Amino acid sequence: MAENKEHFRHIMLFYFRKGKNASQTQKKICSVYGEGAIDDSTCRKWFRKFRESNFNLSDAPRSGRPAEADDDKILALIESDRHKTTREIGEILGINQSTVSRRLHQLGMVSKADVWVPHELTEKNLIDRISACDSLLKRNEIDPFLKRIITGDEKWIVYNNVKRKRSWCKHGDAPSTSAKASLHPKKVMLCIWWDWRGIIYYELLPENQTINSEKYCSQLSELKRAIDQKRPELANRKGIVFHQDNARPHVSLATRQKLLQLDWDVLVHPPYSPDLAPSDYHLFRSLQNSLDGKNFTSLEDLKNHLDQFFSQKSQKFYEHGIMQLPERWRKVIEQNGTYYID
Repeated sequence: MAENKEHFRHIMLFYFRKGKNASQTQKKICSVYGEGAIDDSTCRKWFRKFRESNFNLSDAPRSGRPAEADDDKILALIESDRHKTTREIGEILGINQSTVSRRLHQLGMVSKADVWVPHELTEKNLIDRISACDSLLKRNEIDPFLKRIITGDEKWIVYNNVKRKRSWCKHGDAPSTSAKASLHPKKVMLCIWWDWRGIIYYELLPENQTINSEKYCSQLSELKRAIDQKRPELANRKGIVFHQDNARPHVSLATRQKLLQLDWDVLVHPPYSPDLAPSDYHLFRSLQNSLDGKNFTSLEDLKNHLDQFFSQKSQKFYEHGIMQLPERWRKVIEQNGTYYID
């Protein structure tokens, strides 16, 4: 199947970059997908391409009607600089901007905001991610728990926000990556918890103050009070499934003892996995889009923006953020633990 072919090519490229040879890679793929999943000669062919710095994983074009010259020129310009705008391409080629936009659409290209590179995953990280996703998928199939999840995280909110660039890529391809700009010294930390119905509790720490385990434990007490008030159906029975990442204050001894006292069911979360944290891949992404290019003159101004942003989001927005977790778990397993970037 074409899907499997491309999937195997991604795996081959992954192991090539890890320093494995074609024979070792072929054995690893067959050990997971079954004897004969891929032959040694296919692996060797792709490894030759990789050694020649050819990392295009698509099949070579078949004979037939040749692509239009303009398309080739447009794609060449995109390849040289994925941040080029349709206006710039049109000016270079002497064609109408709307023509460029239409051609790019026909070629399956879309404009996406660049994303920050999360982390260079080790082989152990990949295995941990696969194991966690597999256990979460199985658990949810036996006893669906998505509507019992309360998830939370922290995010720096800066007063002067740099607007991210956008770049061209194929539908389904990951957007380009950018190094994070240095955070402006004037910033506040947002600490927030939410579920499929909306925001439950959030607070802004004093300017430039970060979180520690003592503060985090006091926030969990405030969160408990907010849950009792806003989600009594969860509070009145032992139904809270709590999700957090592995930041140091979240996994300290004091925090673990506090969570035991609260008697919340804490979900497993593999290290370095923002793509599996709803706040990172959903809420904060949308929030950052609303912040891009904005400058705040005061804490009150910033807080008003947050209040307005949260209140304008429908329940469907929050529900979508939680309900896409199983699909992400499946994708991580299918991609051998690599990041799911949409």
